[in-house]
Formats: sequence, C-alpha cells, structure tokens
Amino acid sequence: MTATTATTTTTDGPEATGATGATAPAPEARATEGAPSAEATSGAVFRRPGRHRVAVLVRHGLLPIELGIPHRVFGRSWDEHGAALYEVVTCAVTPGPVRTDADFTVDVAHGPEALAEADTVIVPASHELDEPYSGGGLEPSLAGALSLIRPGTRIASICTGAFVLAAAGLLDGRRATTHWTSCERLQRLHPQVRVDPDVLYVADGDVLTSAGVASGIDLCLHMVREDFGAAVANSVARRTLVPPHRDGGQAQFIERPVPQPGVHTTGTARAWALRNLELPIGLRELAEQEAMSVRTFTRRFRDETGMSPQVWLTRQRVERARQLLEDSALPVERVARDAGFGSASSLRLHFQAALGVSPSSYRRTFRVRTVRAEAGDGAREDAGGAIDAGDGKGGAGDATNIPAGENAA
Repeated sequence: MTATTATTTTTDGPEATGATGATAPAPEARATEGAPSAEATSGAVFRRPGRHRVAVLVRHGLLPIELGIPHRVFGRSWDEHGAALYEVVTCAVTPGPVRTDADFTVDVAHGPEALAEADTVIVPASHELDEPYSGGGLEPSLAGALSLIRPGTRIASICTGAFVLAAAGLLDGRRATTHWTSCERLQRLHPQVRVDPDVLYVADGDVLTSAGVASGIDLCLHMVREDFGAAVANSVARRTLVPPHRDGGQAQFIERPVPQPGVHTTGTARAWALRNLELPIGLRELAEQEAMSVRTFTRRFRDETGMSPQVWLTRQRVERARQLLEDSALPVERVARDAGFGSASSLRLHFQAALGVSPSSYRRTFRVRTVRAEAGDGAREDAGGAIDAGDGKGGAGDATNIPAGENAA
C-alpha cells in the first residue's frame, strides 16, 4: 500500500505552533508547579509566552497514537478563562519524515533544539527501534539530542520509550515501568533500574515512565494534575472521554480473564462506595452490595482492580479530598468528614502519604487554579454521563466506569 505523509501540527488552543528551530537558550532550572521556565518567552521553537513547554521526541517506528496522547491531553488543558496552559511541539533527532508503524509518515518540523527549551520532554515508543534493542549505549545522534535537555527538566516515557531513558542512564537507581511484555527485558538489560511490572506508571522525582499505550493517557493526566490541579485534569478527561484518574499503582492486568456471563463482579459495590465515601465502610458492607462472602468479594475485588478494597477505598477518599480542597472553601475538618477520613488528623496522615504535601499546602497551591466549569461543560461530549456523572463529587468516582485492565494496553 502506498504510504501517505501526514504533517504534524502542534496545536494548543485554537492556533498552531509551526516555527522551525534555531539556537537554543542557555540552560536554566525549570520553574515548579507547572509554570513555564523563566528564562525566555520567545524561544527559537516555542512561541507562546507564559505556557509550560512540552517537547515530544519521536523516532522511526513511532506509534501514532502515542504521539497523539500528549498533544491531546496537554493541548486541551486550559485555565478558567479558556487560555492554554501548555505549548506542545513535536521534534526529532533529524527534522523531516519519521516512519510510523502504520502506512504513513509524520513530517516533523523541529529538531533537537526543542529539547533545550522544553520544561517537559516526552519519549514515546518505537517498535522499530525498541523491540530489537539488546543493550549498549544510545546512538550518538540520539545521545547528543538528549544532552541538550536542561537540568531540572521533567522527562517522561510512554511504553517502551523507557528503554531510551534507561540507556541514557536516567533510570539508574530509580523505579520504572514499561509495557508488561518488555519489563523482563528492561530489567535484564538494565539491572540498575528497579523495574516494576505491575503498575500503570511510575513517577520517581522528575523522571516518569508509563506502561502500555493507554497508560500514557494516565501518565499525561497525572502530570497535568500535578502541574495545575485535579480540576484541570478532570476537565481534560471529560472532553477526552476517559477516566479522570487511574492511580499509577494500579496493575497492568496482564492477561486477566474476562468474567464469565452470569459471574458477579464488584462494580456495584465500588459505585455504592463512591456515593457513600463519607460513611464508615468496611469489607462486610462492600461484600453485602454484591451478596458475596467477604472472602469471595476480596478475591474478586483484587482480581478486578489489582489492589485490596481497603487500599482502593483510601485512594478514592484522597481523590475526593483533593477535589473538595480545590473546589470549595470548606474547613479541613469538614473536608476530612465528607471524604470519609473522620478527622483532620487522619486526612493529613493519608494525604501526606499519598501526595507528599499537607491538605492546607495543597489548597494554597491549587485553590486559585480551580476550573469552574460553565453550565453544560462536557454535556455535548459526555451525553448520558458515560464518564462524568455530573454529581460534583470529583473525578475519582469516574474511574470505575472503565476498570484499569480494560484500556491498559
């Protein structure tokens, strides 16, 4: 079949970024909390002052969907005034046509100079290059491109893009993951990396890795959530029709069987728990929702979610607390009660363990950035509440609509 050529445009908001590269600015540390780097707002590649700069480094053998994920997630992240929060560009070691694993190429306008200006660099997979990789160092041109990345820049990989990060030494001593079919090989070729085959994504400092294709969406939403808060991430997820939050610790669900017809699942219990998070919920109450014994319920719950009911429930309560801290002025004690933690001290303990900050610090960071969705926001795209039930209870509950194993490629 004759290949067609597709030209990549880097859209963020209604306009496209199409400038070609020139000399990159001198390295400087990246600002925190999602703000763009302070050095220059009129760089050679990036042309949108005030936005967080994301460079997607593609290679021959690119999976087109993995290029689309960061452009969609970051490119549709807007503040409460509808202004784009990110600028996303595609770059390659050598500008020009880049082969994909489909019957078309992608015409990439930017070279590695984009990496020198970026606040976040994302490396998608390449079946053509990653699958036959048998160890050793990086190709000199790729190593040279990566050397342009400024200190403090956040670096992430999707799927087997983790092999590039590992070969560059960026994963030494860190936890990391990749597609479950490649985890054993990654560990064997790079024993200095602590490979976790059972998670959707890993955030280890400023280096992040994700598992199979769909988990790249989870990883990008996680970065948006960390940069600008849960409200912005949830808004992007609603428009993209995906769950706003699947915790990185959820399992990849490797070859889990589909439940047989007539076999009960635990979805009803999870939905009930999300409607009643403020109540004291134990295993017996959850099992009763499915008319199962506690032992059977616990086993099936772990099979379906990759975690125990107690761990799942705590994570949903943390997500509810995040949403309340962003969207309301409720005192911390009331947030703790409404999220089901019972007391402010219990909320602080679990919130600090999950996110590394106190509830008050989180509110100070993200309360001013909360997106107030206009009437009807998402109604056209989320007809029937398929993803967002519109109950104002935040994004954690939406994750039950698509169990983790169903779209973790």
